[in-house]
Amino acid sequence: MQVSIKQAPQVAYFSSRVPYRRSPWILKPDILAPAGVDILAAWVPNRGWQRIRDQYLLTDYALISGTSMSCPHVAGIAALLKAIHHEWSSAAIRSAMMTTAYLYDNANGIIIDMETGTAGTPLDFGAGHVNPKKAMDPGLVYDIEVEDYINYLCGLNYTSNQIRVLTGTSNFTCEHANLDLNYLSFIVILNNTNTTSFNFRRVLTNVADCSSIYRAMVNAPEGMKVVVQPSTISFAGTYSKAEFNITVSINLGTDTSPQSDYIEIFGFLSWYEVNGQHMVRNSIVSAFAP
Repeated sequence: MQVSIKQAPQVAYFSSRVPYRRSPWILKPDILAPAGVDILAAWVPNRGWQRIRDQYLLTDYALISGTSMSCPHVAGIAALLKAIHHEWSSAAIRSAMMTTAYLYDNANGIIIDMETGTAGTPLDFGAGHVNPKKAMDPGLVYDIEVEDYINYLCGLNYTSNQIRVLTGTSNFTCEHANLDLNYLSFIVILNNTNTTSFNFRRVLTNVADCSSIYRAMVNAPEGMKVVVQPSTISFAGTYSKAEFNITVSINLGTDTSPQSDYIEIFGFLSWYEVNGQHMVRNSIVSAFAP
């Protein structure tokens, strides 16, 4: 007898989608983790659950769904990584989880969006589904310093007082305001146009215990051109750094019209370790701004 296997994981219909509109230059969501869908959970017995006409049914148990189950999964994995790598920053831990996440379900297809029943995109599942084992040894990470965050807040036109409240320091200037944070994903916003180009600068940090060489490989759809310079980067040892630039050019032609919501094409930049086992994957997305 053949038993059908439901495709898993999937993006739950209640999962957060698309970038944060106040700061669309950072691709969101970050990552997918196990959520609670129709979980039979204990319920407050004196609080009504199911409405029947003008009354509510009281119960000791209820079927509950929500991303509150995803949060402890990710927090636990982050705590595990911090326990193993005491010296890693929060940004390095997030990078390790995101660049090692997986995109394919148990049917070897792109993770499905439960709401549409079709393959999801980085605006649905972010970097993919978290993989704790691979996150422990990512090879490379995108680290971010406090100064980088301050420069980004300056680029968002936060006032000095607002930045002071957020950072707890007044020892800063906005001389180097910059919206190009050293983030591990790339998003190009199309504002009432079908063509645009943007250059990103990134710095990678080697967290492996040896020297290494990585080569870039780009998977881009029609309408997206990606150039990485240099396409090969070298690391002398642990915590050594290497800089690269990536230029993303978008030309959607004349058949596509700007939409009122995020409609995207996407690809990936992957760094493969030469004669090694590490692979660092980054999402590249272009989207119409709402």
